[in-house]
Amino acid sequence: MAFDDDYRREVLEPARAAGDRPPEDLRVRYALTGPLAEPLTGAVVAARVKQVRQCWRRARGQLKYRKLIDRLEAEHRELAPLFAAAERGDPRPLDARLRGGRERTERRRDDARARLADAAGTLRMATPAEVDGIARAGGVTRAELERAAAADGVEIREPDPLPSTAPYPAYRKVQESLDVLGHRHLADFVFGERLVGPFRILDGFAAPGGNLSLDRDAVATAAAGWARRGRDTSTTHADTILAALRSDAPLPELLLFDVADRLRERLRQRASEQALLRYAVDDLGVDRRDARRLVFSVVRETGPGGGGLAGRLRALLDAGEVFAAAELADAATVPPPPAGGEPAEEEVLAAEARHRLDTALRLRETAAAEPDPDRAHRLLDDALRLVRDLPGALNQQRRLPPRPVPAVRADVDGGGDGGAVVRVSWDPSPSTAGEVTYRVVRRAARAPRTPTDGHAVEGAVDERPPVNAPVYYGVFAVRGDAAAAPAVVGPVVVRPEPAEVELVAGDGQVTGRWRCPAEAARVVVVRDGAPVPAGRDGFRERVPNGRTHHYRVAAVYLDPSGREVETDGVRTSVTPSAPPEPVYELDAEVDGDDPGLVRVRFDPPGNGAVELVLSPGPPPWPRSALVPLEEVRRETRRLACAPVPGGLEVRPGAGGWLLAVSVAEGGAAIGAYHRHVNLPPPRRLVADRRGDHVHVGFDWPPDVAEVDVVYQVGGDALHGSESSSTRTVTRAAYDTQGGIRLPVPEDEPVALSVAAAGTVGGSRVTGPPVTARVAARAVVRYDVLRSGPPWRRSLTIRLTSSRPLRVARLSLVLRAGRVMPHRAADGETLGAWEQVPVPGELSLAVPDASRPYWLRCFADDDVVELADPPVRTLQVTR
Repeated sequence: MAFDDDYRREVLEPARAAGDRPPEDLRVRYALTGPLAEPLTGAVVAARVKQVRQCWRRARGQLKYRKLIDRLEAEHRELAPLFAAAERGDPRPLDARLRGGRERTERRRDDARARLADAAGTLRMATPAEVDGIARAGGVTRAELERAAAADGVEIREPDPLPSTAPYPAYRKVQESLDVLGHRHLADFVFGERLVGPFRILDGFAAPGGNLSLDRDAVATAAAGWARRGRDTSTTHADTILAALRSDAPLPELLLFDVADRLRERLRQRASEQALLRYAVDDLGVDRRDARRLVFSVVRETGPGGGGLAGRLRALLDAGEVFAAAELADAATVPPPPAGGEPAEEEVLAAEARHRLDTALRLRETAAAEPDPDRAHRLLDDALRLVRDLPGALNQQRRLPPRPVPAVRADVDGGGDGGAVVRVSWDPSPSTAGEVTYRVVRRAARAPRTPTDGHAVEGAVDERPPVNAPVYYGVFAVRGDAAAAPAVVGPVVVRPEPAEVELVAGDGQVTGRWRCPAEAARVVVVRDGAPVPAGRDGFRERVPNGRTHHYRVAAVYLDPSGREVETDGVRTSVTPSAPPEPVYELDAEVDGDDPGLVRVRFDPPGNGAVELVLSPGPPPWPRSALVPLEEVRRETRRLACAPVPGGLEVRPGAGGWLLAVSVAEGGAAIGAYHRHVNLPPPRRLVADRRGDHVHVGFDWPPDVAEVDVVYQVGGDALHGSESSSTRTVTRAAYDTQGGIRLPVPEDEPVALSVAAAGTVGGSRVTGPPVTARVAARAVVRYDVLRSGPPWRRSLTIRLTSSRPLRVARLSLVLRAGRVMPHRAADGETLGAWEQVPVPGELSLAVPDASRPYWLRCFADDDVVELADPPVRTLQVTR
C-alpha cells in the first residue's frame, strides 16, 4: 500500500485542499511521472491508470475523499478514449491533452493569483479565510497561493481586533467636544504641539522619539494647562474630554476606539481604501504601518471574509445566500465547543444555515410533486425566502404557468385618423401567485397556439388590423418563462367606415366629401331613406333650402365569396340655406347708469341670425364679405347678447371693435362695426379742501391703468378753457399717495373732473367724466391789542382779510390757566358780535381775571376761517 499512501499525500490531499478539484495535469492525476512511468508507452499508461483507479476505489471509503473521487470518476469517463488510443499505439491525443493540462494548470494559478491581488486591494493585505476561499475556488493549494502572495508583496494576516463599543459611555459628547476645540483625536488634545510626527497605536501608544507616554501624568499635565485658562465655552468642552480621560477606561483603548470610530465613519461615507489610508496618515497622524493595519481591520469588519469563518457565515446569511453558507460550513472546519461551555458562533451559524437549507430543499421537493402550479409557486416562494440561492428553485418557479384567462372580447372601433382599431379586453387570470402578465397575439385564418404563433399586439389595442380579412386574437397569461393556454376570440373582421366625412351646405345644394378606404369596393349614400348617386370620393345634389336633411355614408366590401357587405355607415345632417345678408348700419350707445352695458341697434337682415363679436383691432374683412364662420370664430370673440327692441344688449368687457355678423349654416356675412372703448367712469368722487391743497378720492374703475384729472381754479368751464390744468394719474401713483393732491389757493374755488383714460388703436381716448366743485374759503386774520392807561385799559380786536366780507358771528373767549381753548365752549365768552365787517375793529374792556389766562376768537361761519395771531399775543401772564 505504499503507492496508495504516496498517491494520497501527493495528489488527493492537495486536490482536497484545493476545494475537491482534481489536478488539471494528467501526469499528476494519474501518477505518470517518476522512474516507474518511463518511458511513457501505451502499456505503461494502461497499467498506471488501472492502479490509480484501484486506489480511488479504496480511498472512496473515507468520507473526506468521497466528493473528490466522484469528480475524478466522472471526468475519467471523458478521458477514457485518450487512454484507449494510447494503449492501441496512438499517443498523440494523450500527448495533446497532457500539454493542454499543464497550460490549464498555469492559467488556474494565474487566475487565483489575480483574484488574490484583487482581494488584497490597495493595502496589499488579505485574511487567511480569504486565501482559503480563493484557493478552493481557483483549484490551487493554499501553499501555492501563499507563495504567490509572498512574491507579490501581499501580507496574509488576521485583522487586528478593534473595540466595537466605546470604553467610555459618553464618548459621543467627547468626540463633539474634540471637534469643537479643533483636535484630531484624544492624543492631539493631551499632547498638543508636543506630538510631532506619526505615532503608533495598535501595539500600545508610541510617539516619535519615545519621550511621550499616554498615562495619567500626561492627562494631569493637560488638565493643569486648561486650569490656567479663563472660564468660557472652550473650557467646558475641555472638562468633558478630561472627564473621559480620568475615567476607568484604559487610555490606549480609548484612543484606539477614537481613531477607529473616525475611520468607520469615513467608511460609512463610502470612502475607498486609499482615501481611508490617506486620512489615517495625513489627517490623524497615525504611523503608516499601523494605518495599513487599522484600515485593513476596519474594512474587514463588514467586508467579504471579515471576522473569520463566523464573519463570513454571518455575511452570507445576512445576504440570503444560505446555500453558499451551508457549503462553506461543510467545507470549513468548525471548532468543537469547549467542554461544558457554549457552542462556538461558527457552529451556531453553520447549524442555522443547514437547517434553513434542509427546510428549503423539502419545500422544493414538495413543489415538484404539487399538481397545482399556484400552490407550487407559493412553496417555491417560501423556499427562496429561506434560501435565496437555492439551486434550481428559481428556474423551477419560472417554468410554472398561471391559470388561463377566463374570457376575452374584441371590439372594432373607429380610429382617430379614419382607420379602424380593435380593442381587446379580457378577465384577469385567477392565479394570484407571482406576477402574471399578458400577451396579446393576432393570427389570421386560425387561433394562435403559443405567444410566438402570430403577430404580437402591444398593449390591448391593435392599431393596424388587417382589413376585410378574418383574424383571431389570443390572450396568454404569462408567469416567468411559462405561458398558459390562450383565451381566443374570433373571427374578427375589420371593415372601416369612410373617413373624414364632410357635408357642405350651399344655396339649395349639398356637397359631400370623404376618404374612401382602399379595400372598399364603393361608397353608398342614402338621404332620408332614398339613395343618392355618389362617386368613390363625394357627391353633389340639389335640395330645398331651410330643411334639415339626414345622410348616411357607408362603405361596401366584398367578402371571400364575392358577396357585398355594407357597413353601418356614418350619419350626419345638414340644413342648406340662402347666403346670409349683412347688417349695413348700426348704432351703439353706452348705458348712462351702467357704463359696462352697450345697446346696439340695427335693422335685421333678410337672411341670417345676427351675432355680435369683438375684434381687438379693425376687422380684417371688408363689409358685406361672405367668409366661413369658423374663420370669424378664430379671429374674434363671440359675445353673449340679450335681445332688446331694435337690437341687442351686450357687455363687451374689454375695448375693441364691435362687429355685427350675420350667420347662416357655417357662413358669415360681415356687417357694420363700432369702435368700443371700455373706460368706465370712477365711482364715489370726493373732493376736500385741505389747506392750500384739494384732496381728490374715488373708487378706481376696474381694468383701467390711468385717469385724466382736469381742474379749473376760480371758474366753472373745465374742458376747452385755456386756464384749466390736466394731470394724468396712474393706479400706482394713486395708491402710493392715497389719492390726488391739487394745489389750489384757499380763497379760490375749484371745479374738477376725473375720467378713465387709455389708448385704443394708437390714439388716446377717455371715458365719461365725473365732476365735482369745491367752494372758496375766506381766511380772516385777527390780532388782540391792549391800550389805555393802567386804570382804564381796553382790548381791541383788529380783523383783516384779502377781500372785504362779513363774519356771520364772532366771539371772544377767555380761559384761565395755561391751556389754550380749542373751541368756544372751552372758556368764558367775553363778547359776541353778529355780521362783523372785515376789515374792521372791535373794542371792549380788559377783563378782571386772575392771571395767567388765554384770549382767543372763534368764528361761526361756513365760509370763513380764522387765522390766529402769535401765541404771545393770546396768552396773558402778567
